[in-house]
Amino acid sequence: MLKKYLQLNDIDCYKRAFALSNYVWEIVIKWDYFAKNTVGIQFVTAVDSISANIAEGFGRYGKKDKTRFYYFSFGSVKEGLDWNEKSKMRKLLTKEQYEHIFNELQALPKEIHQLIKFTNIKLKE
Repeated sequence: MLKKYLQLNDIDCYKRAFALSNYVWEIVIKWDYFAKNTVGIQFVTAVDSISANIAEGFGRYGKKDKTRFYYFSFGSVKEGLDWNEKSKMRKLLTKEQYEHIFNELQALPKEIHQLIKFTNIKLKE
């Protein structure tokens, strides 16, 4: 029997964050130059870094190194929430877009915490 190893695409928070980053990209790419250049770049960068940090942590060897990157993704979630609020206040998002992004960002910390817990249980060092 062949042992199945965990793959990055098996991780729920990675899949959610990756999909969200593409969702935000598709919205921001249509904004005018000023909105894109001020809010958009930072919004996309913040949301992109959630899945990027999960991926980087997944690629690390030791437990402490892995979880350090998973914790970085928490900060990116909070930054994403801030840019989502600013985008709403500046009328750059529809109500539906805002709510979808908000709900996804609200779900991510629990999923990332579960990944950290799983990593701490499964790895010795």
